[in-house]
Amino acid sequence: MGNRLFRKKSIHLLIAETADDGKGLKRSLTAISLIALGIGAIIGAGLFVRTAAAAANNAGPSVTIGFIIAGIGCALAGLCYAEFASMIPISGSAYTYSYATMGELMAWIIGWDLVLEYALGAATVSIAWSEYLNKLLSYFDYHIPYEFCHSPFEVSTLGAHGIMNIPALFIVFLLTLLLIKGARESSLVNGIIVLTKVAIVILFIAFGWSFINPINHTPFIPESSIYVDGQGVSHNFGGILGILGAAGVVFFAFIGFDAVSTAAQETKNPKKAMPIGILGSLAICTVLYILFSYVLTGVASIDDFRNAGKEASVTYAIQTYMTGYGWLGKLVTVAILAGFSSVILVMLYGQSRVFYSMSRDGLVPKLFSDVHSKYRTPYKSNMLFLAFVGLFASFVPQDIVGDMTSIGTLFAFILVCIGVMIMRKTNPEIPRQFKTPWVPVVPILGVIVCGAMVFGLGWANWARLLIWMGIGFIIYFAYSIRKSKLNKK
Repeated sequence: MGNRLFRKKSIHLLIAETADDGKGLKRSLTAISLIALGIGAIIGAGLFVRTAAAAANNAGPSVTIGFIIAGIGCALAGLCYAEFASMIPISGSAYTYSYATMGELMAWIIGWDLVLEYALGAATVSIAWSEYLNKLLSYFDYHIPYEFCHSPFEVSTLGAHGIMNIPALFIVFLLTLLLIKGARESSLVNGIIVLTKVAIVILFIAFGWSFINPINHTPFIPESSIYVDGQGVSHNFGGILGILGAAGVVFFAFIGFDAVSTAAQETKNPKKAMPIGILGSLAICTVLYILFSYVLTGVASIDDFRNAGKEASVTYAIQTYMTGYGWLGKLVTVAILAGFSSVILVMLYGQSRVFYSMSRDGLVPKLFSDVHSKYRTPYKSNMLFLAFVGLFASFVPQDIVGDMTSIGTLFAFILVCIGVMIMRKTNPEIPRQFKTPWVPVVPILGVIVCGAMVFGLGWANWARLLIWMGIGFIIYFAYSIRKSKLNKK
């Protein structure tokens, strides 16, 4: 049994599977497409919502430093992802890398874990998309009835009971159809969305810079204290602990760049394009995040974030302090909707490609790797995840599944960092178009920084992760270990 649990998939077999025999996924993406894919996944609710939350509860204006720390953690992991993506250009991301370095059981664990990041992440964001759609409709004096944009477990302050979140299901359905049509078409739509929201972020930075009030940045790092928010939750505010807490909060804003690596088998020149896509999208977003957070905390005060603006703090700051730019506040709402849409698109894309790889290895049923005869996309996998994600989006409240996304992501980052060190020892002869610099220093630092953010997420989230993993182990030992294609080799 032990040998079966830790059997590894040959690197040479993995590379052989990348050959385009006309029956696999269609290669249509370029390095520019991958950068847009990465930005599409990264810039979303995190920037517009998490920035204000971290400033209010944890760090004040020094949330900017929190973004730098979170960006460093992601960059360290991103360098490791880039080496793997250039060496093993296969759909599957951290799942595939773990299979080659740490064996089948660990590959299953990370593959099952990625469902938290991609599928449940998509469900969470689609629920938020529904909320902001109502906000946009309110500008036109219209709203969707509470019953049809909330889950059955939610009740409004006026006593209305939710029935089904129809807008959340609608956006998941629409984007799934787009993914079935093809990666190239999805990439085109994602590119348009990316241009829209990046343009609005740049507009806010450019116009908001002249409205920065130096008083709001004084002191830049507040003194250490305990802040109790409106829900009675205590937070370390100010000082080093406050900045680290802010880094953990705004880490949500970086989730998604690793989804670029799931597109390897649909990329024209993956060994060259994958590192450019991963590191390029991460670099662009980190610079935008630092500038955005600096301007936002300069325009509005900590009290504004805590008491008046809250989740809509960006719009509040514009409408309250940036005289003559009310139109920009409405555009921010559009940018948030666009950001949510592209995040959902990339999450659904990444999930179907991970299960595509797991299906080819025999760990999940064959239908997950069935490719459409015309579009050459894993359409059955897309449709099954439409049902799975749509179920959560329609009938489950957002806060139940939201925090689990980060743990899944950070766990994947840690395993990829460890995997790079293992591969340098076990397979030094494999050609690498891109090499992670300063190994083992960079991977070890990646493990430490990501591990610190995992520690900060708390035991409640770890309990949920253990339950989810328990379900995964049942499936693996009841089905996957027997059906694995390595049994036949």
